Amino acid sequence: MEEEKLVSFDLKANFGFLKKPDYNDGLLLSYNMLHKPALLGILGAILGLSGYQQKGIFPEYYEKLKDLPIGIEPLNHEKGNFQKTSVKYSNTVGYANSDGNLLIEETMLIHPAYRCYLLLSMSNSDHAKLYDYLKEGKAEYIPYMGKNEFQIWWIDESTGENTFQEYNFNSGSSSNTTLPILTFFRKTINVRENTEDDSMANYNPFEFVFSPETFMYFERLPIRFDAELRQYKLEDYAYSNMHLKAGVQLPHIYYLSSKEAYVQLI
Repeated sequence: MEEEKLVSFDLKANFGFLKKPDYNDGLLLSYNMLHKPALLGILGAILGLSGYQQKGIFPEYYEKLKDLPIGIEPLNHEKGNFQKTSVKYSNTVGYANSDGNLLIEETMLIHPAYRCYLLLSMSNSDHAKLYDYLKEGKAEYIPYMGKNEFQIWWIDESTGENTFQEYNFNSGSSSNTTLPILTFFRKTINVRENTEDDSMANYNPFEFVFSPETFMYFERLPIRFDAELRQYKLEDYAYSNMHLKAGVQLPHIYYLSSKEAYVQLI
């Protein structure tokens, strides 16, 4: 039987820039949540796998890690959001723009922090190496949060302790209790109108408790690259502090006994 390990590690940075492909009159935007393609790049740096080297060819890290199931939990956030600021850059040399003045504004995240969950297959040599490197606090290249000046690590600076954790887990949800889902999850159900299709009418997967602390955050995030277009393939995601009802079977859901909570790993 193939041995699998479900692990997590925390990534924190003073600033982050998870660039969106959108461009609006000189304004470069950042995703709020760390997404799978960006995390794969971070894991590739840890393993020392090569990045982009030839146009039209996916990098080594993506080809080797694209099927790795991952889940991401935001930390130290405000109802799913991280504070943002913007920085303006200017270039006034004559060849920068036709009028000699190039102005760009870039959005940045302030103190982004995420707990990254991985389901590692120990029969896969890259997964096994990643398990060892994360556990030992090692990396071939220094990872960063979107830009090389925003370096990150998974050793807690205040305590000096490795944030790496390993979990006992079961696939699927519990049938007898409501539990939180720690990661943001694929929004296959319209949680606003509580319908997905006719067969799901009036179905709601959450135990609603209305209070000032209750929230539901939505973001459209990259999940993979389109093999033909070489662009991000986007899907709708949601994140909430509400609990899933007993017996709800979201796809790719795992129960963590030590946390009495779920994660979704895709």
